[in-house]
Amino acid sequence: MTTPQRERSADELKALAEQAGRDLEDASALEILTWAADTFGEKFCVTSSMEDAVVAHLASRVRKGGAPVDVVFLDTGYHFPETIGTRDAVAAVMDVNVITLTPRQTVAEQDAQYGPKLHDRDPDLCCALRKVQPLEEGLGDYQAWATGLRRDESPTRANTPVVGWDEKRQKVKISPIARWTQDDVDAYVVEHGVLTNPLLMDGYASVGCAPCTRRVLEGEDARAGRWAGRAKTECGLHG
Repeated sequence: MTTPQRERSADELKALAEQAGRDLEDASALEILTWAADTFGEKFCVTSSMEDAVVAHLASRVRKGGAPVDVVFLDTGYHFPETIGTRDAVAAVMDVNVITLTPRQTVAEQDAQYGPKLHDRDPDLCCALRKVQPLEEGLGDYQAWATGLRRDESPTRANTPVVGWDEKRQKVKISPIARWTQDDVDAYVVEHGVLTNPLLMDGYASVGCAPCTRRVLEGEDARAGRWAGRAKTECGLHG
């Protein structure tokens, strides 16, 4: 059974996040996640895009009061089949509790209200409806959430703290592999036999929704294949 966690005020959570960001900067990813599970218990979850299952695998190695850690996945309705397959495989083989969030509207319902292919005409609105809103609703009962953000992925992520304060959601935001490089990820995958999205072997360096993701070219950064040809570089979940 998980141990119920007392409610903390936003000020308490913010102070906790800032202190942990300093204390855990040089800690291992597993130590950071263990701290989070011990500190927040059932009020802690990991989010995963199922690009790979590295953070989910790390989470499977810690417990929150004896129970598996919640791994939250956003099913936007636009994912590649390979991404859904990765989620299903993680749920089947890892000791985590996979929770799937969905938007308020199906793709068909969104098309009926906003017109087809909103992602082409207004990708920010599409992301807001299919990613940001369902995540904010899904995180409602948690005090802290973990992501797979890394500093080396793009300039917009270069200052990602290992533990920080999510001002918009008033929650502690944990990025246990923020200091990792792609080589670190690859080494962890090999060492532990971690599941990865098959698209990573097919020219995709970052995997998002199918209509807005392409293969990357040699020399491009990992996120160049997301919203290619647009100024947009983030979906809004992390900024």
